[in-house]
Amino acid sequence: MNTLIYVIVGIVLLLLILSLIAPKGYNVFRKIEINKPISEVFEHLKYLQKQQEWSPWARKDPNMEKKLTGTDGEVGAISYWNGNKEVGEGEQEITKIIDGKRIEGELRFLKPWKSTSDCYFDVKEIGGGKTEVTWGFSGKNKFPISIMMLFMNMDKAVGKDFEEGLRTLKEQLES
Repeated sequence: MNTLIYVIVGIVLLLLILSLIAPKGYNVFRKIEINKPISEVFEHLKYLQKQQEWSPWARKDPNMEKKLTGTDGEVGAISYWNGNKEVGEGEQEITKIIDGKRIEGELRFLKPWKSTSDCYFDVKEIGGGKTEVTWGFSGKNKFPISIMMLFMNMDKAVGKDFEEGLRTLKEQLES
């Protein structure tokens, strides 16, 4: 009986220590330079339906169910998706637009597990008709997911997808 109590106390202490050292949040982003003026790039980025044209996840499931509500390109527009195991189910809502500078949104993942993240696009004019685009998302790791994040790297998990998407965006806008 004493051994069982020690094991339970040990597990509780281990979980407590792991929760203290586990990452409390994440911020994954990638940048790319596009040879187009900032106004043209920003105008393209703010539309959720246009994002499907270069989204790496749209390629992972070209047959996914999609639905758009609200006015695309404006605050409150929501893009819903339901796809295969690689893309899951969720929705993205435009929550803020700072014209010519930033587009903010909220990603609500429903499957394979529920979570909410903030997503954003920042655009910056870098001269010569070129624009730097930063695409990212961030969020908080709640217990017990935070402990799992000790063994999983969000940057490695989605960073390559961001790079692929930005390369495709660049190709489309520059062609």
